[in-house]
Amino acid sequence: MASCPLPILESGDPRLELTLHNSVRNVFVTQSDVRHEQKEKVKYIPVVKESSSRVLEAGVNTLQRTLLLKKKAELDQVDEQLSRKRDEFTSRMEDLANKRSELKLKQQQNRETVMKFEKFVADNEAKRNRALKKYEAAQEENISKQSEIEELTEELKLLKIRQQVLKEKIGKYKIYEDYLLKTLDYFPSSYLDHGSQPSVMSIIRRHEALSVTNRELRKRLGHAEEEVEQGSQQLQSMKREHNVKKLMGIKELSELQSELDSLKEENKQMEDKLLMQHGLSRDKVEEVGRLLMGINNLAEQCYLTAHGPLQNMTVLSMMDMVKEYVTDKSETEKRARRLMELESAETSRTAPTEKKRESIKNNSNKQIRS
Repeated sequence: MASCPLPILESGDPRLELTLHNSVRNVFVTQSDVRHEQKEKVKYIPVVKESSSRVLEAGVNTLQRTLLLKKKAELDQVDEQLSRKRDEFTSRMEDLANKRSELKLKQQQNRETVMKFEKFVADNEAKRNRALKKYEAAQEENISKQSEIEELTEELKLLKIRQQVLKEKIGKYKIYEDYLLKTLDYFPSSYLDHGSQPSVMSIIRRHEALSVTNRELRKRLGHAEEEVEQGSQQLQSMKREHNVKKLMGIKELSELQSELDSLKEENKQMEDKLLMQHGLSRDKVEEVGRLLMGINNLAEQCYLTAHGPLQNMTVLSMMDMVKEYVTDKSETEKRARRLMELESAETSRTAPTEKKRESIKNNSNKQIRS
């Protein structure tokens, strides 16, 4: 640290003057004892015998040293304050670093908490979807079972009615069966094998064969009903899977549609941004579009076959074609006007001659009449 410059003292400065005061007071003679006792308390000032220049030089040196010591003390105080401030800054930086690390740790914990919460929400959503699917499947299965129960109930009613009819028939034909059985008891045992009426045994065997066939057919019918039931269950499961896949497809389609809408919106925003960057606005673009549409309409109205097909022409070629068409029309109009002017001039020239001819004819007619 640079030392401060010492102040410049002028020759007329009162601080350089040396003033001596007589510290001994005037006392009476009768106060000698008191004066003698007060001599011990008096401060004696030495008599200056040096010249004024030397005294001035000594005073200046003493003042410079005093100022230097004062500045040095101030410098030490400033250094001490600077060291305290440095220590305080270091402690604050350490506290700040600790707080920053704690903040990063809290942010990491918050991120982990958010990730866990999002995972929890996703799991709950998946569970809810699975439960909803199970509920829908159970509801559909209940509906199918309810319809099946209704069908079976109707079938059971029909079977009970049939059973009742058969019971009535059995009760009706029971007497005939008892009669035939009693009649058979009176026949000999060899009659059934070698009797005169073998048609009874054939009927019995036929009945046994038909009963066996009936049982087999019933078994087949039961297997077929089981297969039909399994097929209907498979069909219901396939329908449920189809409905689930359909719902998933609709969901994916809606998500893709939303993504498409968002992409369209972003594309529109990017187009607007690009147009703003190039210094264009939507009104100018629309105006350019209307201008291009007008050019296309003029090109369709002023089409010339010499320029080729209209679809392959550029805007400049269309404008050249329109310009050529307009110039051709203007030249044709100019020619027509010239012809009309020439015709009017000729008619104006021929008008006096015709008047003369008419006057001559009139005169001749008057002479003839006279």
